[in-house]
Amino acid sequence: MSPRRAPPVLRFETFETPFGPFSVAVDAAGAVVATSFGGKARLSAKLPNATWINDPAATVGARRQLEEYFRGNRREFSLPVAAAGTDFQHRVWSELCKIPHGRTASYGEIATALGSPGASRAVGRANATNPVCVIVPCHRVIGADGSLTGFAYGEALKRSLLRLEGALD
Repeated sequence: MSPRRAPPVLRFETFETPFGPFSVAVDAAGAVVATSFGGKARLSAKLPNATWINDPAATVGARRQLEEYFRGNRREFSLPVAAAGTDFQHRVWSELCKIPHGRTASYGEIATALGSPGASRAVGRANATNPVCVIVPCHRVIGADGSLTGFAYGEALKRSLLRLEGALD
């Protein structure tokens, strides 16, 4: 029998953005493990077994970069990310990070880039489970027909983020 692991202790902060409250959580090493629009309840739903400590000092670097992004002053993030997921999810999330600021890609394009052109639905599932929204830009993935589909926080917010980045008029 393997020893039982203690739930992770995560430090988080919720702060205001032009798009409403945004939450960010980091692990003991300071790597971002989760982000969410909304407060702690929405954030903690991503990692329900964690112990949560409100600690703005632990998230100051992530908050600074996110605030710069939300003001339109940052195009890329230089933060350590330690999101939990399967190998396939990590491959998809890595591919999402290659979509340039101000651009979009379809689920099929991501699947093709991964060498699995028939896997657009699997890409969609991995995109939907991205625990680190904005930093891992799942909002930049659109339907093959250009529709703004599949964003956990709604089409209006997805449209607003893409407008902020200059991907939409």
